[in-house]
Amino acid sequence: MKRREFIKTAGLGLAASTAVAAPAIAQSMPELKWRLTASWPKSLDTLYGSCELFAKYVSEATDGKFQIQVFAAGEIVPGLQTLDAVQNGTVEMGHTALYYYIGKDPTWALFCATPFGLNTRQQNAWYYDGEGQKLIDDFGKKFNTYNLLMGNTGAQMGGWFSKEIKEPGDFSGLKMRIGGWAGKTLQKLGLVPQQIAGGDIYPALEKGTIDAAEWVGPYDDEKLGFYKVAKYYYYPGWWEGGTTNHTQVNLEKWNQLPKNYQAILKAAAGAVNVEQTARYDARNPAALKRLVANGTQLRPFPQAVMEACLKASNEVNAETSAANPDFKKVWDSIQAFRNDEYLWWQVAEYTYDTFMIRTRPRA
Repeated sequence: MKRREFIKTAGLGLAASTAVAAPAIAQSMPELKWRLTASWPKSLDTLYGSCELFAKYVSEATDGKFQIQVFAAGEIVPGLQTLDAVQNGTVEMGHTALYYYIGKDPTWALFCATPFGLNTRQQNAWYYDGEGQKLIDDFGKKFNTYNLLMGNTGAQMGGWFSKEIKEPGDFSGLKMRIGGWAGKTLQKLGLVPQQIAGGDIYPALEKGTIDAAEWVGPYDDEKLGFYKVAKYYYYPGWWEGGTTNHTQVNLEKWNQLPKNYQAILKAAAGAVNVEQTARYDARNPAALKRLVANGTQLRPFPQAVMEACLKASNEVNAETSAANPDFKKVWDSIQAFRNDEYLWWQVAEYTYDTFMIRTRPRA
């Protein structure tokens, strides 16, 4: 073949390949503008800030072609209606704590936090390398959602009380803001649970509409000002040994995404999942010191209280498992995973942490 003919033929081939490649690239990188509604007020830079960080990562990974606008609780729907907004297609995405939706099905609580359940690292292990993601994929389809881990608060505190809790009977008659499945447990001890969004807790506590409240831990609780209206701060939050937050995507919208965009959402959510926990771990110690300096009285739940709550929790889970096959399937998986995990924790993690706590310098 002569040189001039070769160049001409090669040029035609290049033009043809470009004509094919350009539309393919366009299809895999479409310009999208989605909305994400959060269950959190803007004041919480750990929770609401995670949504902003997620949107930033997605935008940067797509050269600005995939834009996600973040809305705080109440700007589109109230904080406790995030699932409804995603399920119905009012928004494409939401970020929330799934135990808010036990009224729809108590199984949701198991994917977020449940009394005496998994701690933070165990939650991640169950989702990423156990049955967790498969189980929530199957369950989420019933509510037209695709769910991705996007944050964990770590073990939470036991909440703010206007009076001391010395024995199980002290819960009787108390009106407490408490989220998720823990309210069912404490109802067995006479407590009256209240489901209140984060931004509405302080006025309810201040006015005496409720007697106690739990939210997350020192850093967020300080921001919400609970120490100003309640004296006693209890630990641990046995109902939330590790609270997994999720970003929910409308299932139809998820299925319509190019595969590379799905991968980007998964990667961004995974990065934020790690960073949210890191923020809490880094910020809680100083916040706890400030709270104590401002007069907060730290109190551990007495052993008798912990044992009574465990007994009540076991009863609730047994009753619910008998009536709800989905709940039983997920709870059985969590129990089996938890028991094996604590066998390992007992050997290395707990032994190491206990030694280090005993020997750390006392400031």
